Amino acid sequence: MSAALAALMRRGTEFLGCETAIMCGAMSWVSERHLVSAVSNAGGFGLIACGAMTADLLDTEITETQKRTDKPFGVNLITMHPHLMELIALCGTHGISHIVLAGGLPPLGALDAIKATGAKVIAFAPALVMAKKLIRSGVDALVIEGHEAGGHIGPVTTSVLAQEILPEVASQLPVFVAGGIGRGEAIAGYLEMGAAGVQLGTRFACAVESIAHPAFKKAFFRANARDAMPSVQIDPRLPVIPVRALKNAGTEAFAAKQREVAQALNEGRVDMHEAQLQIEYFWAGALRRAVIDGDVQGGSLMAGQSVGMVTREEPVSQIITELVAQAESALRMR
Repeated sequence: MSAALAALMRRGTEFLGCETAIMCGAMSWVSERHLVSAVSNAGGFGLIACGAMTADLLDTEITETQKRTDKPFGVNLITMHPHLMELIALCGTHGISHIVLAGGLPPLGALDAIKATGAKVIAFAPALVMAKKLIRSGVDALVIEGHEAGGHIGPVTTSVLAQEILPEVASQLPVFVAGGIGRGEAIAGYLEMGAAGVQLGTRFACAVESIAHPAFKKAFFRANARDAMPSVQIDPRLPVIPVRALKNAGTEAFAAKQREVAQALNEGRVDMHEAQLQIEYFWAGALRRAVIDGDVQGGSLMAGQSVGMVTREEPVSQIITELVAQAESALRMR
């Protein structure tokens, strides 16, 4: 890596303990032992996607990942998980160095519990006001992820979030930029704006080491940016975080699921927390059908708008090498 790029990434690499400040986004069913260890072994930073896993499943996943790499990696936990505190304690027993909290503000006691294990806390900030609130609460780093990302998304684009948040908070703690990043030129730009590093998901989803079904990967290779569309909220009374995925029959199935959950909410058969959990479990199941079973029609093909830049299956090490070379070239051109 060139001295110029290394200098821009130093804050991120020192925080993560890796060679390249490129994190692999936590993608349910995709970001498991094989991809996570491959990213960390290639010099990046892998993240296990816990999602709806039980403690036993996460225990196995961490153990199997540690068998495959001696490099640092983290675990992504969803704040609304009903057994969040148990999962945090489990990460502590394995000596996990970094825990990423996704899905909203951390519940009371979660940050203290993570800190007690010795791990660093990374949280998602979809807006400047949230970033400042999280900093006050004591998080160690932030991820700002824009509307272009795959999976659960916020309403604001990556470029706007970066302009809004980086000048305000990047001097206080490391900030990683995510959403729609597919090439190294964009990485160089965000680093120059003050980011400590970046996070990519879609580029890694189709890596050789990814266990995603061949049909899932082929759907990515055929797709362009316009094909990755956000889901629609059917009932305004049911708060649903939009999910960006390739449009297929599964998109309509989610609309039907929303109507079903909204009806149960109206009738008092579930409360709001349970309603949100049902939506999360729907996505976990739909994503599994696509990623593991290869059901590219009825399953969920979660993908960011950078999917048009994913044209072939490549080893993780080659993806990272290419991104670094592109970033170095961009810096030389400056």
